[in-house]
Amino acid sequence: MSPEPADSPAVDSPATDSPSADSLYEALKVFEGRTTSAASVGKDPVNEPMIRHWCEAMGDAHPAYRGPDAVAPPTMLQAWTMGGLSGHPTDGAGRSSAYEELSALLDAAGCTSIVATDCEQEYLRPLRPGDTITFDAVIESVSPRKTTKLGTGHFITTRMDIRAAGELAGTHRFRVLKYAPAPAPARQQSEPKPRRPRPVVNRDNAGFWAGVAEHRLLVQRCADCATLRFPWLPGCNACGSRAWDTVEASGRGTVYSYVVMHHPPFPAFDPPYAVALVELAEGVRMIGNVIGVPYDKVRIGMPVRMEFAKVDEDLELPMWRAGVEED
Repeated sequence: MSPEPADSPAVDSPATDSPSADSLYEALKVFEGRTTSAASVGKDPVNEPMIRHWCEAMGDAHPAYRGPDAVAPPTMLQAWTMGGLSGHPTDGAGRSSAYEELSALLDAAGCTSIVATDCEQEYLRPLRPGDTITFDAVIESVSPRKTTKLGTGHFITTRMDIRAAGELAGTHRFRVLKYAPAPAPARQQSEPKPRRPRPVVNRDNAGFWAGVAEHRLLVQRCADCATLRFPWLPGCNACGSRAWDTVEASGRGTVYSYVVMHHPPFPAFDPPYAVALVELAEGVRMIGNVIGVPYDKVRIGMPVRMEFAKVDEDLELPMWRAGVEED
């Protein structure tokens, strides 16, 4: 589960007691229990190619997801319900406009922004290649008016029941905050720029951060099977050995994937900026900010080089500088 997008818990807004807020909430509550999709059919049955792609993207090599008795990773539960860019072949059949009507009410009340806050999944039976997926979705709940650092609005929770061959396989709850953005606080000219959050250093990754302090990019290596791994872990995900040493990586790699962050204002961060998943020359992958080129110029396959960037008086972080030539 992911946290709500605020530094402090959401609280009931004092405006909840106003007549207009009360009447809006009453109108929103009517949507609880309304169906948004009924007896919809997954675009594809559970299949091995999608399982393989998922496992490759996640770096999950568990043997349960391969071979004649393979099962799908449980966290793929919602993936089997997605229609992709072209949508479901039966779009319009078994679907209602309840969610669009709810959203329109909130838009009219000034809650024009939306952010996903968390999801919950429950797994009841494994999904196997060949299973045909059907699903129903319902608006499960609408919260009273809440105020967060992002703004004031309502949390909407939808529940999707996912079935395989008619048998309930799992449930997927998805929660969003539909809100009116809070005005950005004015910052005084003399006010110092906030410091970035400190990285969490624990007994499992302390060696990596010790390397950063020495401007060395250290990658764990299994002492038994020599498999490299990142992020740092207490045991080898290939053979299970707990014995390991380190190798110093070259710091060169290519952008394997990336996202551009457009989050609301947050101390010490200046969106938009690009965050990349970089595949190192040694074969492992790392995440970090891309610097050296505008965020909209980052591309998959772009060569990058590790750079230790000083972000404040006592913190250096590994980042990826683009615009470098491969050796």
